[in-house]
Amino acid sequence: MNRPTVHDIAKEAGVSLATVDRVLNARPGVRAKTIAKVQDAVSRLGYVRDTYAANLARKRLFRFVFILPEGPNQFAETLKAAIDEAYSAQIADRTVLEILRVPFLDPHAIVRRLQQLDVTTLDGVALMVPETPQVRDAVARLKAAGVAVVALVSDLPNSRRDHFIGTNSVAAGRTAGLLMGRFAGRSGEVLVVSNSMRARDSLERRLGFDAVIAGEFSGLKVLPSVESFDDPARMRAVVGEVLARRRDVVGVYSMGSGNTALLDALRESGRIGDLVSIAHELTPTTEAALREGALAAVIAQNVGHLARSALRVLRALCDGLSIYEAQERVRIEIILRENIG
Repeated sequence: MNRPTVHDIAKEAGVSLATVDRVLNARPGVRAKTIAKVQDAVSRLGYVRDTYAANLARKRLFRFVFILPEGPNQFAETLKAAIDEAYSAQIADRTVLEILRVPFLDPHAIVRRLQQLDVTTLDGVALMVPETPQVRDAVARLKAAGVAVVALVSDLPNSRRDHFIGTNSVAAGRTAGLLMGRFAGRSGEVLVVSNSMRARDSLERRLGFDAVIAGEFSGLKVLPSVESFDDPARMRAVVGEVLARRRDVVGVYSMGSGNTALLDALRESGRIGDLVSIAHELTPTTEAALREGALAAVIAQNVGHLARSALRVLRALCDGLSIYEAQERVRIEIILRENIG
């Protein structure tokens, strides 16, 4: 059986093609009774609109902005490259995309950047920023202006964002806890480092990590989190001091960025071969550390999937279509030296 067309709808509803077009595109000038007739015909015929063709016919351009952290963040750079690659593919057809960088730990600077966006020409925004009251208010303003908003990598669950694209951070932390417990294989202390515990992904990873260690590996004691606040020198100094003073440390868990400075500190300590070190996200630095044996494992998410999913979800939100959850679910990957490829 052939798919129903707009011609079939017009015939079924007893109206003109122009009227069908106005109803399907929510244009004014059609009486409520006529709209109901067209909608009933659509329902009876099982008509499914080809939004790609409709957008092409209207010559519609989607305008999206991706907000990513600035500074020495290799994962953000890797993600940016994946977004650029996805933008050059067919998935981004008839899309204008801009990538803007913001200071990750300055909520006021993030909000100022969001307020500078021209919402009159903007269709969607993907945000990789920490959740703060200021950011939540900015998201609410974007939504009030009719802009689709997705959280990328780190969720903003208490905001009005439409969708989250990334892995389950609690599950990722639990995965790290299981790997640490199995790989360490003895009692001792575990040093935990992060760029900032204000980042929801770091906070949730820590919760998952602690739950598994406490529940299954009672011989390990997890130390308070060390935060670098985007300062590589601070990371090197603090990690070096902890390792020099605490000889019972058997493992290091890095929950965020700053792995270059962390690995430098581990090498300088002379203990890198004795420690089980686990990090997140596959970057040039973490890949090299895996090959060297400085890292036991990297818990990753596919940046290509993140980028493509963000574009697909923003398009679906703008077109009022359902999101195919199974396709957009980003899975946790465990990368070892033996399976880097």
